[in-house]
Amino acid sequence: MAKNQHNAGLHYRPLNQLGLSNFNDYIENPIDSRFKFNPPPLKCGKLFGLCKADRQKEKLQKHCPWHPLLKMKAFTLEINGEAEYIWCFCTNRKLNGICPFPSPSESEYDTFTCGHASNSISAALGMAVAAARKGEDNRHVVAVIGDGSMSGGLAFEGLNNASSTPNNLLIILNDNNMAIDRSVGGMKQYLLNLHTSEGYNRLRNALSRKLYRWGILNDERRKSLIRFNNSLKSMLMQQQNIFEGLNIRYFGPVDGHDVTALTKVLKEIKDMKGPKLLHIHTRKGKGFKPAEEAATLWHAPGIFDKETGERIVSDTSGMSPLFQDVFGNTLLELARKNEKIVGVTPAMPSGCSMNIMMKEMPDRVFDVGIAEGHAVTFSGGMAKDGLLPFCNVYSSFMQRAYDNIIHDVAIQKLNVVLCLDRAGLVGEDGPTHHGAFDMAYLRPIPNLTIASPYDEHELRKLMYTAQLPDKGPFAIRYPRGRGVLTDWECPLEAVEVGKGRKLKDGNDLAVITIGPIGNKSAAAIASAEKELGCSIAHYDLRFLKPLDEDLLHEVGQKFTRVLTIEDGVRNGGMGSAVLEFLCDHGYKPCVTRLGLPDTFVQHGPVNDLYAICGLDEKGIFSSITQIMNL
Repeated sequence: MAKNQHNAGLHYRPLNQLGLSNFNDYIENPIDSRFKFNPPPLKCGKLFGLCKADRQKEKLQKHCPWHPLLKMKAFTLEINGEAEYIWCFCTNRKLNGICPFPSPSESEYDTFTCGHASNSISAALGMAVAAARKGEDNRHVVAVIGDGSMSGGLAFEGLNNASSTPNNLLIILNDNNMAIDRSVGGMKQYLLNLHTSEGYNRLRNALSRKLYRWGILNDERRKSLIRFNNSLKSMLMQQQNIFEGLNIRYFGPVDGHDVTALTKVLKEIKDMKGPKLLHIHTRKGKGFKPAEEAATLWHAPGIFDKETGERIVSDTSGMSPLFQDVFGNTLLELARKNEKIVGVTPAMPSGCSMNIMMKEMPDRVFDVGIAEGHAVTFSGGMAKDGLLPFCNVYSSFMQRAYDNIIHDVAIQKLNVVLCLDRAGLVGEDGPTHHGAFDMAYLRPIPNLTIASPYDEHELRKLMYTAQLPDKGPFAIRYPRGRGVLTDWECPLEAVEVGKGRKLKDGNDLAVITIGPIGNKSAAAIASAEKELGCSIAHYDLRFLKPLDEDLLHEVGQKFTRVLTIEDGVRNGGMGSAVLEFLCDHGYKPCVTRLGLPDTFVQHGPVNDLYAICGLDEKGIFSSITQIMNL
């Protein structure tokens, strides 16, 4: 039986391990002496076999009336006195449900966290070396990586290390010519052209096994023989193989949808010594025609009719726009007037809406693939020679380019605009994708301007300001989702760098916010003033760096109570910057800091997550009430 931590509340058991062949058996035998149904616990686990449970609605309602299908999250199954926790896949990406990405805390079958791309080879190599060190000769470690992820530098670092470190790692390269958008770059074309002979591999494998049995071939001679063999093959086939050039045995390409052939190949190569790579071809969305025909769109399709493929699209007319679309349209507007502007994105042209500019100006937008560090340094190189790059990287992914920001942009004071989309909590993608840390990790970097817009108008003004001459490295962070203004277009005009705004005057409490969370704060302030009868000032800091010292001096001189509110981590963020300033200048107000906690926030609807963190309107109102009652 799998041993999972009880506090994780999770337990995987496939149906066949429960003595059941399918879900029908499970539903139709509720009074079998082996089984007893119980009401769902508060925290429970999951079951692979329930993925088609929606077809069993009537049976579920008959035998589990306490848990109708559409609301079903979990129930327990007792087997010979031991409780098994069951979840169906309808909980995937929902609050307290199945995680959106593999998580070792959730299941022993999730071997490593992999919400970001390109890390599987390095992690698996570490596991393979650990297994060898522990004498686990029968353990087979497999790394699965997509062709889109192969553009990431970490993948090449792992390959390089795998070629020189003794290991028996198997790398499966899943090649579907896609990441979220289409794969780009030389690796994409290389993989399209790469092939090797199936007959050649069979002959080579058979000969290798015989040489080992006869004692002619051993591990010491193996690498030299492989190098000679690869050279000979390259000469005869007039084709280079980058993997075999690294002494990694290459097999493929194989049809990844032909399970029989794929199984046969895996059996043939699993016991081979040394690192090896199996190249398989697949089609993203295979088996569902609409997804096959529009893979980018169906990467995150939202709600849809599974029979017809019709996407259930909400009517967004009259709603405020997505921040990313305001960015994309404003970037194009600026680029039409400023010929120096270019766009850079690491494999997210549609996700960040840079495809808007790409459509009109394809020669001025560069999709560099999943390579965030390269995106920043590439932008630095263009800035050094007079261009003005807008480098758009999701906040959580910018973590991977931290050294590049410091070494290749900030030290040289280069005019690169770093646009951090998805700042703050992102919702269902969970802790690997929350933009929680950017303010804390960017704030210590010299020469860097850091700003966050209150609304769509502010975003446009900050983008305009950032592209003006001699502004240096300029970071603009903004969230996923919609803003607050339906009339989002406004004249493009500069704002003074390092200057915030007093949105509302007051006498009893100063509330300092940065970014769009200021809108929730404004609503909470209005409610607090009405219900508590107090007078609250509201300041939009706008710039985390440089700080508006005049604004903060005013706060320090006038108020004995200060509340800071941000959608990044509380430790080291905006609140810490304000606290440091007040302390350094001898002010001694009582400062309360609201922000994300010192923990990894789980996945779920973004509004629910902010409520859990006390950063929704109700939570902010509660904090104001506590402060005013001190």
